[in-house]
Amino acid sequence: MPIKIFIDQGHNPSGYFNSGAEAGGLTESEINYEVGIYLLNLLNSDPRFEARVSRPTPDTVLGTNNTTSLAERVRMANEWPADYFISIHCNYSPNPGLNGTEVYIYQYGTQAQWVAEDIMNGINWFAGTRNNGIRENPSLYVLRNANMPANLVELGYLSSPVDSALLRDNPYGFAYGIYFGLLRYFGFA
Repeated sequence: MPIKIFIDQGHNPSGYFNSGAEAGGLTESEINYEVGIYLLNLLNSDPRFEARVSRPTPDTVLGTNNTTSLAERVRMANEWPADYFISIHCNYSPNPGLNGTEVYIYQYGTQAQWVAEDIMNGINWFAGTRNNGIRENPSLYVLRNANMPANLVELGYLSSPVDSALLRDNPYGFAYGIYFGLLRYFGFA
C-alpha cells in the first residue's frame, strides 16, 4: 500500500482572507500552491506514494474565515486518512537580513521531528537555503489537530533578497527537496 501524504498549500489566494504574506512582488499563497503541485506530481509519479493537496487549483479558497480555513485543511487530511501531513508556507520578517528554512513540529522526539530533519536537509541541499532548525510549536492549529505526524515548512523568507530569488526562480527545487527528504526518511534514497 502506498504511503499517503497530504500536502497543504498554506493560505488562500490573494484577495481572500488568510492569504499570507506578500513581499518583493511575490505572493506566499502562489508560491505555496506551485511548490505543492510540483510535490504532488513527484509523489504521485512514485508508486510508493499517494498524495493529495488542499488546493488543487490556484483559485481554490478553503473555509469562510481564518479558523475554518485551517480546520478544512486538517479535516481533509484526517478524513482521508493521510499517513503524513506537510503544510507549505513562506516566511516574512521586517528584517530583510533574515533568511533560511524552518520546519515546525508539534513536539520534539516524535516521528514528525525525524521527518522534519530529512525534509530540512533536502530543501537545504536542493534549494540552497540556510538551515534555521526544527522548531517545536504546539500552538499551530494544523500541527495540533492533524491525526498524523505533521510538519509546517517555512520554505524561506519572502522579505529576504536571497530567499526571494530562490523562491521565485526555483520552486521545483523546494518541492524536490521535500520529496528527497521523504525518500531519505523512508529509506528509499
